[in-house]
Amino acid sequence: METCKQRVGRPVRKRRGKILISSLPLFLTTACLLVFFLSQKSKNEPNEALSPTATFDNALGLVLTPQTGDSRTDGEISQLQRRIREGRNVELWLDRLGWAFVAKARETFDPGFYKLAEQCAWCIEKRNPQSQEGMLLRAHVLQNLHRFKESETLARRLVQRRGLSFDYGLLGDALMEQGKLGDAVEAYQQMMNLKPDLRAYARAAHMRWLKGDLEGAIEAMQLAVSAATPTDAESASWVNTRLAFYEFQAGRINEAEQRCALALSLQNNYSPTLLLHGRILLGQSRFGEAVDALQNAVKLNPLPEYQWTLAEALRAAGKENEASEIEAQLCQRGASSDPRTLALYLATRHESPETALRLARAELESRSDVFTHDALAWSLAAAGNAAEALSEMQRALAEGTQDARLLFHAGVIASQAGHSADAERWLRKARELSHLLLPSERDELQNVAARAAEKKASAASNPQKPFSLGPSAARKTQPKTKT
Repeated sequence: METCKQRVGRPVRKRRGKILISSLPLFLTTACLLVFFLSQKSKNEPNEALSPTATFDNALGLVLTPQTGDSRTDGEISQLQRRIREGRNVELWLDRLGWAFVAKARETFDPGFYKLAEQCAWCIEKRNPQSQEGMLLRAHVLQNLHRFKESETLARRLVQRRGLSFDYGLLGDALMEQGKLGDAVEAYQQMMNLKPDLRAYARAAHMRWLKGDLEGAIEAMQLAVSAATPTDAESASWVNTRLAFYEFQAGRINEAEQRCALALSLQNNYSPTLLLHGRILLGQSRFGEAVDALQNAVKLNPLPEYQWTLAEALRAAGKENEASEIEAQLCQRGASSDPRTLALYLATRHESPETALRLARAELESRSDVFTHDALAWSLAAAGNAAEALSEMQRALAEGTQDARLLFHAGVIASQAGHSADAERWLRKARELSHLLLPSERDELQNVAARAAEKKASAASNPQKPFSLGPSAARKTQPKTKT
């Protein structure tokens, strides 16, 4: 069997956004249709460029491709496609169809639907280049495909031209992902001032959490939950799941589990909720139950974060072979579907540190939030570069985010860099949140903390006589950087 290192070491084609072609039959079908349309036109007019009308027709053909499924959203998509075929108010129905594809993408976690939504936006803008609705739809799609700089450009245009609540929310999202939290807060505040609703409250909660204010995040997310409606089950499930995570972090396990149950009652088999429930079960060492929840989550959403968590549960439950199979899939596809998580995984497993470092550096080019700085810091530490890792870790800690994995990494990196006081502080904070970590991370945290305690006890029992450096040596000594 191939090792994880062999798999991730293969060259991969660069892709924009999180598009995992091999596991997305819808997107593959869409891509094939596009190639077919273009190739047919090329055969008919080999020496001419595609006319705008022909290109529009090709894109329109894609978004009007019949979709399978019997959900409420599937029914809405079919109805909107039928209205577009009727030829009346095409721009209006294209806009609604685009947002229906966005809703389908959120429900199924299939980014192929975002590509269809992008085609809807493109069709709108070809008919009306000044369409603000088309611009908003395209900016939202770009955001979800992790093309944050492009999304920010469009969001700023929308804010300047009309300044609606959702325009500011979109701008804040793009800024946040790029690590510009101060500007993001201003955008979110404008959103809240214009329309305090579920979307605004949820963003306020996340911003408070990023700033280390857990109770403030809980308060804001409770407002988001109270603003949820059954007509938007996916959003209601999402805010309840996020509130469950905050309760889990606060150590209120019963409340977190009850909140997960409510989220699943709103939208059955909602994969983010199943993932969180699995993590809660792992934190309680209920490994068999965790495996069941996480296997369902991975079937619905086979992203690296889900696969990594399932592999940990399987290994903790004594299912080593099954865990290895899941990890092989993670390594094979993770570079295209979620490079940041794959980088974290490889660095944690001490496998292929050069690949982890390459993935983390590439991710930093498009997003520079605290978690991307953490991924780069952790990859640098795995590659043996403690000094640069410490510098990146300082950026990851700059906002005061109280995330268990981030604090665990900070403690290990500070210890590697010889900053024992900082290491002790971060490791202590990580231990307070250790129920949020994966089993292998909890084990490593205990080992690092134990070694640090032994080293401190040894130093206390064997104090050394102060040693004075000569003047020339003192000038060459560099001051230590504090975390």
